[in-house]
Amino acid sequence: MTERQSFTGGFGALTSHTAIFNFLALNFGDGGSSYRIGSGRDFVIDTPADLWIPFQFDLASREMVHNFNVAARLKPGVTAAAANAQLALAADEFRRTYGSNSLPPHSVFGTVSLQESLIGNTRFPLLVLLGAVGFVLLIACANMANLLLARASVRKRELATRAALGAGRGQIIRQLLTESLGLSFVGGLLGLAVGFAGVRLLLSISPSDIPRIGENGSAVGLDYRVLLFTLGVSLLTGILFGLAPAISASRPNLTASLNEHSSRSGMGLRHGKMRSVLVISEIALALVLVIGAALLIRTFLKLEDVNPGFTTHNVLTAAMSLSGSRFQKTEPVAQIVRDGRERLMALPGVLDVGASNCLPLDRGFGMTFDVLGRPKGATPFTGGAGFYSISWGYFSAFEIPLLRGRAFTEHDDGSAPGVVIINQAMARQYWPNSDPLRDRIQIGVGAGPAFAEGPRQVVGVVGDTRDQGVDRDPSPMMYIPIAQMPDAETALNSRVAPLWWIVRSRVNPNTLRTGIEAALREASGGLPLAHMRTMAEVEVRNTARQRFNMLLLIIFGAAGLLMAAIGVYGVMSYSVQQRTRELGIRMALGAQASNLRNTVIGQGMILAGLGVVLGLGGAFWLSRFLVSFLFGVQAWDPVAFAMTPLLLSAVSLCAVWIPARRATRVDPMTALRLD
Repeated sequence: MTERQSFTGGFGALTSHTAIFNFLALNFGDGGSSYRIGSGRDFVIDTPADLWIPFQFDLASREMVHNFNVAARLKPGVTAAAANAQLALAADEFRRTYGSNSLPPHSVFGTVSLQESLIGNTRFPLLVLLGAVGFVLLIACANMANLLLARASVRKRELATRAALGAGRGQIIRQLLTESLGLSFVGGLLGLAVGFAGVRLLLSISPSDIPRIGENGSAVGLDYRVLLFTLGVSLLTGILFGLAPAISASRPNLTASLNEHSSRSGMGLRHGKMRSVLVISEIALALVLVIGAALLIRTFLKLEDVNPGFTTHNVLTAAMSLSGSRFQKTEPVAQIVRDGRERLMALPGVLDVGASNCLPLDRGFGMTFDVLGRPKGATPFTGGAGFYSISWGYFSAFEIPLLRGRAFTEHDDGSAPGVVIINQAMARQYWPNSDPLRDRIQIGVGAGPAFAEGPRQVVGVVGDTRDQGVDRDPSPMMYIPIAQMPDAETALNSRVAPLWWIVRSRVNPNTLRTGIEAALREASGGLPLAHMRTMAEVEVRNTARQRFNMLLLIIFGAAGLLMAAIGVYGVMSYSVQQRTRELGIRMALGAQASNLRNTVIGQGMILAGLGVVLGLGGAFWLSRFLVSFLFGVQAWDPVAFAMTPLLLSAVSLCAVWIPARRATRVDPMTALRLD
């Protein structure tokens, strides 16, 4: 299946066959709901399948499920636009056939290319990181050019002598280019080795939702393309940044160069304009990188400060698969929950136990609902919200606060009247000026027979939790007791999602793993557990991408900052070396050492200041591309834009301090005797 011709999409419900596809995998999707088990950006097809089984659909069924993806190949000559046009007609036909309520109002039948579906929103972050890599490369190239310019300047007498002895200009250029290419090639080989080790290290801490890297980064490695790219970049930088110094050095004024002293006086800023421009460029690029890293550091700190609405301290979670004929009805599932809670609560150190069909921060399901007695608008239901089925210990296990009403109890079972608890965000959105505890709602309106159930009384309002991620605002949520799930919904749920156990303890929950697993095996009749991890680990995984992006930009920013400091130091050190005679004369005439030191420092800081000004302008323009990375931080964050120039200025000051001190230690008599 080629990416150019392959498409995936989320359709609202079972589609009728259409002539544009050679192959169509049927899909049930909710185009308007933001609640799903995962999403396109989280779903990575990197692990080879071990088992393939066919979908089995009853085309006469009116039930709808919202967890399948389409994979289809367009016929030759059919564009994505044409496919979407025909699918829009198919959606209209579906509504006419099965009723206007058969699809959520925002559901669409549409396609997206396979490449876009796989890569999702990873493309833009990778482009930003590629830009950061480019900045580091430019800084390294500027340093290399400065080195070659300094060497060419020092070797003017040597090159003039060669020219006087008959060496042609081409020979001199070839010699200097050979030297620069040798430097860049050796640097490329060293960089390749360091890069390979660094990539393996980064892959060990990379988030799991980066597409196309294989399981545990197995698809990432050195191949001929990486080697050719490294070789090409090394050769290109060697030629580009070695050619200008070579050309400049190959056309000397023979008389002036041969009569020139090896230690020239007057090698100030006006005699090293190109080197100064390169240093200014290095500092500007480094400032952009460091500001980007500072913005991501600030973002990560903001994420760390976010209260998710539930405790993650000493909470262990584990998944249990309930698939099979035994769990097609609600009562057996409720019985396992009761028995499991009883056995777990008997374990020493366990404080509370809950169960749910979903975990916070791992996304979940969405469901429509209707407030009974409220006038209907253009849609057949009042709205949509996240949907959790939970045990009566869920809120206390997560320490989610009860704000109004009551929590679930063990008496909210299948024989009791239907009840539901909503979160504060749902109460705020759908009951802004009224009391939700006075109303009843019906969940699953228009979602199909599997979700049909009677009205439920709203009995409580709990605090908001950031179920969609700590970087997203709380969404409306509704919770129902596991023991009150309709049988058809329980049967469906057991096929698409595990039962999650939540155990809060007074000790490190990892020390209770063996006891928890044994207790739940006994309660369930031998069912195994999977994905045992603490909620702290779940929270860390939720911010893994932000942490990874921050780490990469910190590495790039630190590398750029170090190389910029080396560039400033190199230029000022070379300037002091070339001005040895001048500095000696000044000291012999009575110049104070502090004045000479301040002169050198002033020249270096002028370069740094110009670089900072240019870098701030570039950072203001480029930071807008980081908006999608940021949380709780503006792209023009004053802390980052104020502290980073100060940091860079301090680093530059340290870089020029050593050459400045060297300038004050010049012995006038020794300097005057220099040839």
